[in-house]
Amino acid sequence: MLNILLADDDDELSELLSEYLRNHGLSTETVHDGKAALARVAQGGIDLLVLDIMMPELDGISVLRQLPNVADVPVIMLTAKGDDIDRILGLELGADDYLPKPCHPRELLARIHAVCKRAHNEQSSTTNHPRLSLNRSMRRCLLDGDEITLTGSEFDMLDCLLRRHGEVVSKETLSQEVLQRELLPFDRSVDVHISRLRKKLHPLADDPIKSVRGKGYQLVI
Repeated sequence: MLNILLADDDDELSELLSEYLRNHGLSTETVHDGKAALARVAQGGIDLLVLDIMMPELDGISVLRQLPNVADVPVIMLTAKGDDIDRILGLELGADDYLPKPCHPRELLARIHAVCKRAHNEQSSTTNHPRLSLNRSMRRCLLDGDEITLTGSEFDMLDCLLRRHGEVVSKETLSQEVLQRELLPFDRSVDVHISRLRKKLHPLADDPIKSVRGKGYQLVI
């Protein structure tokens, strides 16, 4: 059973989401500020963190900045509707997905399953490149023999591009296969993940992932 930590200072919303997730087979815990969220994750046993951006003590963005020093846990952000700056910053800091508030419990459940499926994919498969190696079962990426740290979404984004090496992969395909949702207008999630990947793959080339206007992205290393 997946154990989900909900970090949100809205008691009513937290109880609503917790009850829905429990009724659909998930174990849930709730905290109401950022410091408590980090402390609970540090104790272990959390499979995914649902993280509100606006919280007392320590906001969600600050939690995301500190989380890599605490544990490797997938994160779904809850952001104010239309607040693109927080959303993009959260993705840049390593969040796997986001939902605008108020969110529908059913959509949150679908996102949780999608993110956890990516994070805990046990399919044994290795995708190789002369300088890159992706091990899907261990969720490891080696660049020139050295491991580089990728979020779950970054790993699957790179895997999708690497399996189609040299081909132009549309944003719609990346969104559906990696984020497991339809690409909506003004959704920049794919672009943000690609931007982070470019920085991490910079030793391979100045521009390892080429943007093809109106079509998508192409791995060119």
